[in-house]
Amino acid sequence: MKRHSALLLAAGGSTRLGRPKQLLSIGGVPLVRYVARLLLATRPEHLVVVTGGAEAAIRQALAGLDVVLVRNEDWQTGMASSLRCGHQALAGSSLPLLIAGTDQPCLTERHLHGLLEQDADGKDVITSYGEDGRGIPVLLSPATQQRIQGLQGDTGLRQLWKNTQTAPICVCAPELGFDIDTPEQLDAAVRAGWIDRD
Repeated sequence: MKRHSALLLAAGGSTRLGRPKQLLSIGGVPLVRYVARLLLATRPEHLVVVTGGAEAAIRQALAGLDVVLVRNEDWQTGMASSLRCGHQALAGSSLPLLIAGTDQPCLTERHLHGLLEQDADGKDVITSYGEDGRGIPVLLSPATQQRIQGLQGDTGLRQLWKNTQTAPICVCAPELGFDIDTPEQLDAAVRAGWIDRD
């Protein structure tokens, strides 16, 4: 497996859901810890976790894991600030960067390894492809990462691959098109057995 770093975005306030999605339980484990362990299984040089809302509870949920916790003071402004914060914490790294979030209960270690295996072609962006099109998890080349600092607001990662020199490689994962942003989506995830019942 090619050397890489990893970034877990866990700063959101989950306002539409009404509770921190990072702390939903999957197999008795908080979702943020579940995803962190998947990322650690890819053996990154470093795993940075960006916190913001519900910071204390998220730190507790990650206790004992080999992660670097970084608080985004501007987390309420949107994903871009968390990306910038995480990238700054990895200053000096020249490795590809694997980025994931905490609202995809169907994410698997196999999918993350699939993204990393595609990096053999040296592409700027290797992205997951679900029902909603391209999205996270995503693997960024060192050159593409440099543009993270120019992101603003809630633009997210899609802005990064608009002007890349090569078209993104897409690793198909239709199951990742399901995420948890609303109470209705949470109910569906519980009924499907992806998230534990309270």
